[in-house]
Amino acid sequence: MTHHILKATRETVHLGGFSHLLEPALTVDSGDTVDVETYTGYYLYDKAPPEFLTPAFVDICQNLPPERKVATGPHLLTGPIYVRGAEPGDVLEVKLEAISPSLAVGFNAIRTGWGALPHQFHQPALRFIPLNLEDNIAEFPKGSGIKIPLKPFFGILGVATTEALRNSIPPGHYGGNIDNQELQAGSRIFLPIFVPGALFSIGDGHSAQGDGEVNVTAIETSMNGKIHLKLRKNLPLTMPIAETPTDIITMGFGQTLDEALELALKNMIDFLERFINLSPEDAYVLCSLAVNFRITQVVNSPQKGVHGMLPKSIFSSKINL
Repeated sequence: MTHHILKATRETVHLGGFSHLLEPALTVDSGDTVDVETYTGYYLYDKAPPEFLTPAFVDICQNLPPERKVATGPHLLTGPIYVRGAEPGDVLEVKLEAISPSLAVGFNAIRTGWGALPHQFHQPALRFIPLNLEDNIAEFPKGSGIKIPLKPFFGILGVATTEALRNSIPPGHYGGNIDNQELQAGSRIFLPIFVPGALFSIGDGHSAQGDGEVNVTAIETSMNGKIHLKLRKNLPLTMPIAETPTDIITMGFGQTLDEALELALKNMIDFLERFINLSPEDAYVLCSLAVNFRITQVVNSPQKGVHGMLPKSIFSSKINL
C-alpha cells in the first residue's frame, strides 16, 4: 500500500464534468490511500473575499488549460485518479477516512432559475459564510445566534463513463453530484466502474447541508480529505451504494421525487435479497417497517435524489460488503 498526496493545481483539476478522455492526475494501485485537496467557487472567485483565495486557487481560476474544461457544470473536481487493474464491471470502494475544510470560509449562492422555489427566489444572491473551525460551527445569519454544526462531506464522488463528456450537475449510476450529507468521514461508497482505470474524481466540498439542498447550494467549501481506494472484483453493482458507521444506504435518481423514491426502494430490496437473503416480499415489508427514505437533493436538474437508510443495528450479525 502506498500513500499519495494529490494537491489541487491547474494540472490536477478539471471543470464542469467527467470524461474518460482526461489525462489522469494520479495513478494508484488498489489499496492505496490519497490525501486529496479540492477547491470550489471557480466562477465567483473574483467576488470572493481574500480569505477565500489561495495562490493555487487563483492560478486555477485564471489559467486552467482548455483541455481541463470538460462541460458547463460549475464544479471544480480534483482528478481523475486512475486505479491500476480497474475494468468495466468492477466496483470501486472509496473509504472516506478524513474530511475537513481547508479554509475558514464558505459560500452559499442562489442562482436564477435553480433551486426548489425558482419563481419565488429568482434574484441571484451570494453570501460568504465564516466557519468557526475551532468550535465546528457556522453562525447564520451573522449575529443571529443560530449555530449550524459543521458536518463536512464531498458532494461529488464519481467515476467516468463511456460518454466523452458528462456534465457534473446531475448524479447517476456513476455517482457524481450525489450531495448526500450522510457521506461523512468514516463512510464508504461503492461505485460501479465503466471504463478502464475507473477515473475517479472528487470535489464539491460542503461544510453543512440540509437534506434537499433546497436553494441549490450548501455551505460550499474548499475541502481536504484522505481517501482509501480499493478494487472489488466480485461485487457486481449497477448503482452506487454506501455504508456509514450506522446505516446501509441505497440511492435513487429520477426526474421526479416519485421516480427517485421508487428506484431507491427497488435498490434497497435488491440489496436485502442479495446480502441478507430475504425474499423480495419480505424485503419489501422490511423496507416499510425499518428503512428511512429521505430526500437527498431536489436541485441537481434534471435528476432529483432519494436515499434509503437501513439501520445496521437491527441485524444480529454483521453485514459484510
